[in-house]
Amino acid sequence: MESPIRYLRYPMLLVFLSALAACSDKSSSVSRNVSHPTLDVYTSRTCECCELWVQHMEGAGFHTKLHHPTDLNQFKNDHGIDSGLQSCHTAISKEGYVFEGHIPARYTQQFLDHPPAGARGLSVPGMPAGSPGMEVGNQFTPYKIWVLKKDGSAEIFAGVDSPDQQ
Repeated sequence: MESPIRYLRYPMLLVFLSALAACSDKSSSVSRNVSHPTLDVYTSRTCECCELWVQHMEGAGFHTKLHHPTDLNQFKNDHGIDSGLQSCHTAISKEGYVFEGHIPARYTQQFLDHPPAGARGLSVPGMPAGSPGMEVGNQFTPYKIWVLKKDGSAEIFAGVDSPDQQ
């Protein structure tokens, strides 16, 4: 007489493979639901380039919440952003990091993934042509992204020499 276990082998294999597939589906759905960083963005109500930068960030998976302070310059001063490093908008992460100006999403994410020691955030001073939110045809002006340090100093984080580096 043959063992009944022999007949159970294949159905049990199917149950095992089904369970494995279900676990695989659950783990992939969890990775798809990982929360993306949220940035509180402080800007003027009338700044169109800031709106375009927000769209760039959201397109890269960031969530944004817009705020329109009465005195944006005072807000920037209160957050220790030197006037020479200011731009038209300021974003702040839940960790308190400051992102000033038209910083490409990839550098913001890189910073958040591995914040440099002693850093408070990043800045792209002014409004360089071709930076995210400042697209004007094929115009592009190379620019620097600065690390804002807790001691008030700043140093170069990255140089963006062409549009494909954004």
